[in-house]
Amino acid sequence: MVVPMTVQQKAMSLGIEGEHWLRDLGEVIQLLEQRWKIRIGPSLNGGSEAFVSEVTTECGGQAILKLSMPSMEGNTVFEQEIAALSIADGEGYARLLNHDLNHRGVLLEKLGSPLKDLGYSMETQIEIICKTLKKSWGKSIPKDHKLQTSKDVINWFANFVPELWAELNSPCSRQLIDKALEFLSSRLSHSSIETSVLIHGDAHSGNILQDNIQPHTSFKLIDPDGLVAEPAYDLGVLMREWLDDLSNHPLKNGWKRCLFLSEKTDVDPRAIWEWGLIQSVSTGLFLIKTGQEAMGLQMLTIAEAWEKG
Repeated sequence: MVVPMTVQQKAMSLGIEGEHWLRDLGEVIQLLEQRWKIRIGPSLNGGSEAFVSEVTTECGGQAILKLSMPSMEGNTVFEQEIAALSIADGEGYARLLNHDLNHRGVLLEKLGSPLKDLGYSMETQIEIICKTLKKSWGKSIPKDHKLQTSKDVINWFANFVPELWAELNSPCSRQLIDKALEFLSSRLSHSSIETSVLIHGDAHSGNILQDNIQPHTSFKLIDPDGLVAEPAYDLGVLMREWLDDLSNHPLKNGWKRCLFLSEKTDVDPRAIWEWGLIQSVSTGLFLIKTGQEAMGLQMLTIAEAWEKG
């Protein structure tokens, strides 16, 4: 068993909880091998918040084992991820084969290559992600679901953004923070049960993989945050991606992308625009906090242009 260095580093950053998680990882894998009748294979790179490996099932099939590390600020709540995968039931999301809440483990269908590695244009990638999201948006959500709602996540953003901005000694203007808070208030006033759907929460091109059954026409999302909110939330994530395209004429290209997303999904462009700025500000600040300062500042610079426009 080889634990990728990025996973080791993230676990160690969690302190004693992360150290214990690393120490017990081999024992947990052995337990799940026996319980689920699987055989561990090569570990996989790409993520930093979980140990992921290929496994062989009892009948000789291939699957993926994912063991999530203890929760930290900004990470997906494990129970919500399981709930989202269960609701989607393989439609638009990777199919959940088994799970263990106590050991934070999941067994998932094996998928193909990430969309980001397939050489498609930005426009084609956006079309594929939107088409895949619409499958899961259409799923029926049980009334007794345990997922976060629009109100929950908006209140979280309203605290997280200004607190992190102050902690980082104001890496962007106060006007941008105020605009993000204004847009959060706007989205809260527009939220309702009737317009809420199953939201992935981080549907970028690294979190969507080829479906092995139809690798050229079908894709599935992995690692859902598990939210119940308006569809524009997911599209706001796509507004913050492909930064080099946005850095050149950020206001013009930002609105161009916003209208393209609206055209592909029939979602209100104003809602997409507001969530795009919120996502760009919160993610930009988080990137700076986690040592990715150059990318974080680039994202905030684009958001500043959007705020002034």
